[in-house]
Amino acid sequence: MPATQARVLGVRVDCLDMGAALRRVEEFVDAGGHHQVATVNPEFVMSAQRDPEFSKVLESADLCLADGTGVVWAARRQGCELSGPVPGVDLIPPLAALCARRSFRLFLLGASPGVAAALATRLRAEHPSLDVAAHSGSPDPSSDDETLRLIHVHRTQVLLVAFGAPKQDLWIARLKDRLGVSVAIGVGGAFDYLTGRVPRAPGWMRRAGLEWLHRLANQPWRIRRMVVLPAYAIKVLSAGK
Repeated sequence: MPATQARVLGVRVDCLDMGAALRRVEEFVDAGGHHQVATVNPEFVMSAQRDPEFSKVLESADLCLADGTGVVWAARRQGCELSGPVPGVDLIPPLAALCARRSFRLFLLGASPGVAAALATRLRAEHPSLDVAAHSGSPDPSSDDETLRLIHVHRTQVLLVAFGAPKQDLWIARLKDRLGVSVAIGVGGAFDYLTGRVPRAPGWMRRAGLEWLHRLANQPWRIRRMVVLPAYAIKVLSAGK
């Protein structure tokens, strides 16, 4: 039988592709309560090695999706049947379509001022029935009251948080009992990509697992973060299956 979960250097990864992830989010909303979803990439895994608090948040998340070819590769070594990664930037468009179809209220939180609002405008144009609100906000506790007020007034059911990792995931975990949403998902820099602020790699590069190279070419500062990738690969290989 295919594995349902993998442990990538101790971090749980659920063996769900895009379609299965969307169905799980839909089930979470229908079930009510609060559910946290993390999109796990190699940087998450390496950060969790050093940060016990972040590691605990990932362990307690209701769903940990494989974001990036490096995590898909490691999970497949443990029997996960994954057709490909489920990054936040690719999850948002079909998720917005799902929210429009099921009348789930969607809230976009994070990124630079104006970015979330621009994405909300685009999503409304694509899905006229979509109830979507937006706020740039901040992970700083001093901004919590205003952010929570807007979420509660909107009666949000699906919350997308683009504060970057690990801030977004720690923020969701810290406020989980006050958010009042059914699903909260950390989506990193997805809003910037979907609004064209940052160009995405061509499709062939994404399919070949080379999106990281395109990002590095367009955002050289990322090299400080990407130096963890060789160490990640060596650790995964050393850990065996």
